[in-house]
Amino acid sequence: MLKPKDLSDNLPGFEDVEKDETTETEVHENKKKKKGSGGFQSMGLSFPVIKGITKRGYKLPTPIQRKTIPIALEGKDVVAMARTGSGKTACFVLPILEKLLSPTNKAQPGKNLRALILSPTRELALQTLRFVRELGKFTGLTSAAILGGESIEQQFSVMSGKAPDIVVATPGRFLHICIEMSLKLDNIKVMVFDEADRLFELGFGEQLREIVARLPSSRQTLLFSATMPKMLVEFARAGLTDPVLIRLDVDWKLPSTLWLAWISVRAELKTAALLLLLDRVLTPSTPQAVVFAATKHHVEYLHLILQKAGITSTFAYSGLDPSARKIALGKFTNKKCSVLLVTDVAARGLDLPALDTVINYNFPAKPKLFVHRVGRSARAGRAGRAFSLVAAEDIAHLLDLQLFLGAQLLAPGAQCAASCPSGVWGAAPAALLELRHQDVLAWEKNYSEIEEAVRVCSRGWQQYVRWREPASADGNKRAKATPSPLAPHPFLLDSPTADDAAHMVQNIKNYTPKGTILELGGKNDSPMFLAMKAKRRVHGNKVQKARENKNNQVGDVLEDTTNMKSAKISENQPKKKRKEVVRDENYIPHFASDQHTESGMAVNFSVGAAGAELELGADSGEAARSQRSQLRWDRKRKKMVHVDPDGGRKMIRTESGGRVPASFRSGRYDHWKKRNAHHDDDDDTAQHNTMRPASEFRPHWVKHNERVAKNKSEASSREFRNKQQIVKERMRKEKIKQKLKHKMKNKKKRK
Repeated sequence: MLKPKDLSDNLPGFEDVEKDETTETEVHENKKKKKGSGGFQSMGLSFPVIKGITKRGYKLPTPIQRKTIPIALEGKDVVAMARTGSGKTACFVLPILEKLLSPTNKAQPGKNLRALILSPTRELALQTLRFVRELGKFTGLTSAAILGGESIEQQFSVMSGKAPDIVVATPGRFLHICIEMSLKLDNIKVMVFDEADRLFELGFGEQLREIVARLPSSRQTLLFSATMPKMLVEFARAGLTDPVLIRLDVDWKLPSTLWLAWISVRAELKTAALLLLLDRVLTPSTPQAVVFAATKHHVEYLHLILQKAGITSTFAYSGLDPSARKIALGKFTNKKCSVLLVTDVAARGLDLPALDTVINYNFPAKPKLFVHRVGRSARAGRAGRAFSLVAAEDIAHLLDLQLFLGAQLLAPGAQCAASCPSGVWGAAPAALLELRHQDVLAWEKNYSEIEEAVRVCSRGWQQYVRWREPASADGNKRAKATPSPLAPHPFLLDSPTADDAAHMVQNIKNYTPKGTILELGGKNDSPMFLAMKAKRRVHGNKVQKARENKNNQVGDVLEDTTNMKSAKISENQPKKKRKEVVRDENYIPHFASDQHTESGMAVNFSVGAAGAELELGADSGEAARSQRSQLRWDRKRKKMVHVDPDGGRKMIRTESGGRVPASFRSGRYDHWKKRNAHHDDDDDTAQHNTMRPASEFRPHWVKHNERVAKNKSEASSREFRNKQQIVKERMRKEKIKQKLKHKMKNKKKRK
């Protein structure tokens, strides 16, 4: 027997195989390149779908498409978070087309509706329908839109008989159609919630839950949203089966290209500081900025102030009409104005790729909200900057934010605007600020509309402080020991020595005299002087240590004073040894010993959604009251939960705003059926009824003319006729001739 090294590649009866010149490493690299190709062809899509993608002009998938489509093709439920304009529509259209083309999901007789897409607005639904038809052009699948504000009779004819394969709808009208027609949704394979946060914001929560209750449990659910409010997280947990959370904004930390500046200012001088900051920020290289305010009243007030200052601006908040909000955003994106004034609610999903500057007029109450605000700039590797006006009441929130970001506040040094590092906390120059404040006071005094806006803002701020989330207890403790900086921020100075008065004030404030007022005013033999001298001999060392600790706290504002106090107490007092609790072997604890380790390493939707959850506050008193009215305290769960306004009964809100039982039927579909003589089992009559005009207010002669024209067209279209039809036609013509002859005779007799 030959050894392996003696074996040759030549086999009897076969020719020698010519070796390829490419090496094994080159083959491996080619395979790796082919496998790693990021095109749509590598996703395993069928030929009709690929043909539609090519015809549409798409070549490479976007990041959200590259992440979402393979998981959706596996049949898993998906919750995807990505901003508007990132290609989310193709993320659910392509898996729908691919799933409906598979032989296992063929349409059953009378159950052709197999995919449902819910959109918050008519415009978005029509855009999605157009996209579905373009990508599914070569698949042979049918699609239709069920939208509010259109003829419900036409939608009855669309959904009766042979329904379309894919339906794009708004929730209110689709639920209305389902109830009126007793529509069965048992054959739906894919359910999509597009812009789910907007669906809940517009008040479609009840309709969505009722639609989900009618769907089969074996469906696949895809949910796409720009943000993740708490109500949406609860809905996803209840309506989705083990969903996969996909986020493009997976890091809550800030990008390295974002430059931060904290400007300390008194609350009554914030408007003047904003004008001073805009004068520096709005340059030919950076001509635009977004300003975040707390309430809609602040937005309107700042809009009036900027008008008087000669700065073009537009604004948006939640109470505005959607079309007005769209117009305002269009003006800003087309560079018709320099400043966009928004609240947090209006800025949800705001996509401004070329934006460089964000200004926080009112400091955000939550760290995640700050990241959400400044995330409008420094996108896609671009450089950006964020300025925040910090009042005395915002210092605790600022310290909480620094702990969340893992950053450190820097004291202003001898830098100028060009070399100023990120994260400096400084004040506004006092002289420039006073000049601007005089202008603001003059406008508020001379213009009645600005004066009224100031009063409304003050009342709105009082309400906002009540519902704003407070800072942590530890943050409030450290804020009391953290003084506001007096040195001006380098960005607002032309040169490092531009404001020597501020440095002098800071030095005077930091000066500590050696003696007290009791020692300076009296004589050396006075009782007060002798008492203070004896006191200094006893407690001199403690006073010196307290002063050193205070100086250390000023140098590092993130130093935890509570830990320092506990450390001092522990140094002076001996530690008490705690007795170790001995458990017997039969004791079962309430929680596992490695509970926290396991929860930290767990990869599931609950853990991911808790990190992605962002609850935006209201920007007006009416919205805050409506939010509070939807919550109640649950004693068992020890938290606020959403109230069921119907007490367990299934109620829905109609398109007109009224509340009716979920099983309520007005009978419009039955009347439509009788009027059109519709039969569900006859496809020909179904096709004929879809061609009928939808309006019911037609004169009888219009119906008669349509019937005669139809009969005439049918008679002329038949090439062969039987004997009875020929005889009947001849007899009809003879009758017409006889009538004409009779009329002619009568005319001659009269003459």
